[in-house]
Amino acid sequence: MNDPHHPPAQPSSPQPPPAPAGPGSTPPVPLEDASSQALAEALRSSFAIVKVIMVGLVLLFLGSGIFVVKPGEVAVLLRFGKPVGTGAERLLEPGWHWAWPYPIDQPVRIRVGESHTVTSTAGWHATTPELEAQNQDPPPRGFLSPEADGYTLTADGNIMHARATIKYRISDPIQYTFDFANGNEILTNVVNNALFYAAARVTADDALYKNKAAYRDLVLERVRQKVETLQLGIALEPSDVETKAPVDVREAFEQVNAAEQEKSKVMSDARGYRDEVTRKAVGEAQAILSSGLVSSNRIVSDLAAFASYFQDQLPYYRRDPRLFENRLLTTTMERVLTNAQDKFFQPERIDELRLLLSREPLKREVPATR
Repeated sequence: MNDPHHPPAQPSSPQPPPAPAGPGSTPPVPLEDASSQALAEALRSSFAIVKVIMVGLVLLFLGSGIFVVKPGEVAVLLRFGKPVGTGAERLLEPGWHWAWPYPIDQPVRIRVGESHTVTSTAGWHATTPELEAQNQDPPPRGFLSPEADGYTLTADGNIMHARATIKYRISDPIQYTFDFANGNEILTNVVNNALFYAAARVTADDALYKNKAAYRDLVLERVRQKVETLQLGIALEPSDVETKAPVDVREAFEQVNAAEQEKSKVMSDARGYRDEVTRKAVGEAQAILSSGLVSSNRIVSDLAAFASYFQDQLPYYRRDPRLFENRLLTTTMERVLTNAQDKFFQPERIDELRLLLSREPLKREVPATR
């Protein structure tokens, strides 16, 4: 039946058949083939974009493995947690390097071109940064607080404070970094041990006043021995060791030290005076001995000359003793009369000769001065 409200459908006119393709024209594409072709082209474009993105991601992934080792550093490349290479080849010098990105490879940088410092305060008194900056000690409290103040015991049973500042450089980066969990803390423990070890072998006077250098050398030598035994892979540099008496008894230590210095000064002065007197006495004794030796040599020489002279005169005496005696007397009288100022002659025929011994001295004229 026909719907009265709707007109009856008109029969569709038949489509004309497609015109035959000419020799130079493109054959028409069916609708379904065009859709498939567009889809294929879209998929090809998408795959190309995905390939470009994947290649970029791969390049970015590989490029992320590039790293730089700065001057003053060396690096060790860990592959799955183990160092790559053997011996010195494991150390990467400053410059550009490449590694597989994490988590395959992981570079570990080690600063070997700078000096590191470890400070041991296990034997040092409690203080504050402000007091340290002003180089001041905390005020006396009248007692030692073991929970806050560090101290060391000396060989003579005294208490003192000691602190060491050790400087070092890393000489074997692999040992220092991979053989120990924390080389810095281990070195701190070694320095603590050295402070107490050295304090137990010196007296308080030596460590505080008389011979600080000996205590410092003993601490540093102990640290050096322990570092070599443990093979920490570090090289020690010139370091410093400080010592102080507890603030509550420091005045007493200083008084004792002052008394010791005064004693040393007095003894030094006494030794100096003793040495001076001894040198003077030795010099005088040497002069006396030298003078006596010269005199003895002179007397011996004179006696030898006299002996030689008398030995030479012996033949003359044997030949005519009387003549020899007269000649010797004449020679002696010549020498005596030559040196005598006043001469008195007694004639042989006069039995008495009177001499005025207390006569008036002769007056000598003094030339007038101009």
